[in-house]
Amino acid sequence: MPVACTPASGREKGQIENQVGVVRRRFFVPRPRFKSYAELNAWLEDRCVAWAKSHPHPEMRDRTTWEVFEEERPCLVPYAGRFDGFHAVPASVSKTCLVRFDNNRYSVDARAVGRAVEVRAYAERIEIWQDGKIVGEHARAFGRGKDIFDPLHYVPVLARKPGALRNGAPFKDWELPAAMRRVQRKLGRVPNGDRQMVEILSAILTDGLDAVDAACAEALSEGVHSSAVVQNILARRREPAPPLIIATPDDCAVRAVPPICSTA
Repeated sequence: MPVACTPASGREKGQIENQVGVVRRRFFVPRPRFKSYAELNAWLEDRCVAWAKSHPHPEMRDRTTWEVFEEERPCLVPYAGRFDGFHAVPASVSKTCLVRFDNNRYSVDARAVGRAVEVRAYAERIEIWQDGKIVGEHARAFGRGKDIFDPLHYVPVLARKPGALRNGAPFKDWELPAAMRRVQRKLGRVPNGDRQMVEILSAILTDGLDAVDAACAEALSEGVHSSAVVQNILARRREPAPPLIIATPDDCAVRAVPPICSTA
């Protein structure tokens, strides 16, 4: 039965390292390749279960490791949820809304510029916190010198510099939904089109990407594509729905007309 290491007992460290080596030789030779940690974990779980079902228990040789595990399963401590393990470091935000971590730079909300943040590095993602709130979250990049952008972080900046929508680095690879792309192409042919598109993009911060795309699709179906129309559609959809008509129960229906009182 597994036994946890005793705190401050260095003599037990070798046992853990030996088990790591066993697992490495058993499952990772030759070295496999995966597109994500989720794919790796799913593959590793399948391999571990298959190995446990096909090999005898080291002490109970007449039974497999899986059979012993199934017998012990009811006595195990229930899974309490994913362990929130991360490496935290303080960082500063540049004037271009970027935070440097591990030789790469990640964007944060424009409102975070000028104040310190905390970078929480997980195995597969990066979270950037300020005042108890997440101001940036990205898939973790491995390598050097990469700039990882979230275009929504820069939408407030576009209000001052709408021309950056065409050539700004955060927006070069921004894949907008189909209806929004069509509106952007149409607005690109009219005066003041960049500013109108910025107004539409700003609505994502309050209404969400799906709602804004649906509003753009409705505007296009009516043959228009201005920001005023899109914003009007969004405002109309935010209004509360009309109250439901409640049918009057038979017991509450008026059966006799009440007499009219005369004051004369």
